[in-house]
Amino acid sequence: MDRQIVAARGSDLRCKGWRQETILRLLENNLENAENPADLVVYMSWAKAARDWNGYDQAVRALQSLEEHQTLVMQSGRPVGLFPSQGSTPLVLMANGNVVGGWAGDDDFRALERKGLTIMPGMTAAAWQYIGSQGILQGTYETFMTAGRMHFGGSLAGRLIVTAGCGGMSGAQPLAGQLAGAATLVVEVDERRIKRRVDTGYCQRLTHDLDEALRWCDEARADKVGVSVGLVANIATVLAALIERGITPDIVTDQTIADPVNGYVPQGLSVSQAADLRRGDLETLKARALETLAQHVSSMLTLQHRGALVFEYGNNLRKYARDGGLKEAFGFRSFIELFIRPLFCEGIGPFRWIAPSGDANDIHAIDDLILSTFPPDHRIASWIRTARDHVRFTGLPARIGWLGYGERRQLALAVNKMVARGELKGPIAFTRDHLDSGSASLPHRETENMADGSDAISDWPILNALLNCASGADLVAVHALGNWGQSAGVTTIATGTADAADRLSRVMDNDTGIGILRHASAGYETARKKARCSGLGIPEQLVSGR
Repeated sequence: MDRQIVAARGSDLRCKGWRQETILRLLENNLENAENPADLVVYMSWAKAARDWNGYDQAVRALQSLEEHQTLVMQSGRPVGLFPSQGSTPLVLMANGNVVGGWAGDDDFRALERKGLTIMPGMTAAAWQYIGSQGILQGTYETFMTAGRMHFGGSLAGRLIVTAGCGGMSGAQPLAGQLAGAATLVVEVDERRIKRRVDTGYCQRLTHDLDEALRWCDEARADKVGVSVGLVANIATVLAALIERGITPDIVTDQTIADPVNGYVPQGLSVSQAADLRRGDLETLKARALETLAQHVSSMLTLQHRGALVFEYGNNLRKYARDGGLKEAFGFRSFIELFIRPLFCEGIGPFRWIAPSGDANDIHAIDDLILSTFPPDHRIASWIRTARDHVRFTGLPARIGWLGYGERRQLALAVNKMVARGELKGPIAFTRDHLDSGSASLPHRETENMADGSDAISDWPILNALLNCASGADLVAVHALGNWGQSAGVTTIATGTADAADRLSRVMDNDTGIGILRHASAGYETARKKARCSGLGIPEQLVSGR
């Protein structure tokens, strides 16, 4: 089906209120930014916004008829029903991709998906919270910057990053590395994906030639300036070539889709040849992909042995390499464990705000608010100054900024007042990545090697979702990612009303607060201290029985 979905802009409403209209525009924005909108695929080669086009159309009609005292229930990308609720409860509740454990393995899950019974939701895809590559941009930037501070004397100037993947989420890598000051080589087998990042300002140069790519990177390293280069090639082939030439990058990571059936392209196959096997011979595709995955990760381990800083960026690369026979696949660690968990202990994570009006000036006005509210040396102020100069909006204007407990409430309430005073053209939707302090259990990413061994305990994202329902969020989603992850998403809309202020205040603090307590429960002293200072948890008199 050839349908081009573009998010509505302006002040005309198709729904019965701005809350419902905003959610509808976020759904449309997912597909406006999608890597394969014809198949409703937003990113990851198979994470979808809706189960099929019939489900999408039903969701649109349901949102248009939705009253504020009703709740739309979505089951894996299709509407189930409109239920009576109340104005302070979520307008939309979602459960996407959740399958009982014994049936959640890769092959069983794919079979259920092919029967039309579930979808791969990704994180923000099926929850209608995707904002294009910008959604992961600051997180990748923070990771690279932290790596520079910890391992390279405070700066990545003159350093070489080699990674893979330039799709819907991974497409943030070239710009993130460039902004961090590194020569950043991103390998992607699908030329169209690199071209899209070049067109949207996320990648500077494209080439099919490794020698040319390395020459551009060497020139930038010599000048100690950041550069982003997209190389059309297979990453396994490129890493093997670097090893053979004796080239050891400073940082090696990866964000390519690692699923051996639904995205990873084996060595020796083009994108179209892999697609042909996907349609006709899944077992051959899977076997060849697993073989390449094992070679891919083996090369990363070799480069680590030679002195590179190597880490997985949460795409299950090591798991599939182990499935391909590489026993030592987990010989390097996750970026969360290495760089991000200390932030999670304080409730700090990837916060986002979107202007459903479509007016970029709404986001620019919030930029000004942030720069006048937070200290100049605060993480968010530094990022906003950088983003203003270098980040181009795709789809509805939006920003991402890493804020924590109390800070999100502070910003959301200030923005709600701007809406009330008519300083913005419309409401503002506040959301976040599911990759956040208390909203994900992924034993190979967010929760890898937790201090108390609670890596696989998925009570926490479920409790996060339930708490956000009780707090009055506008949309709450609970997602499963096959048998390797559970996550929860939340969206709350600043409409300028006193009711919106109450809901925003509860959601912003409760959503981050349970993340702090999740890490405090696991034994992290930073989280325990933050909880004590913030008055989070069970009161002492109840704990002691006094």
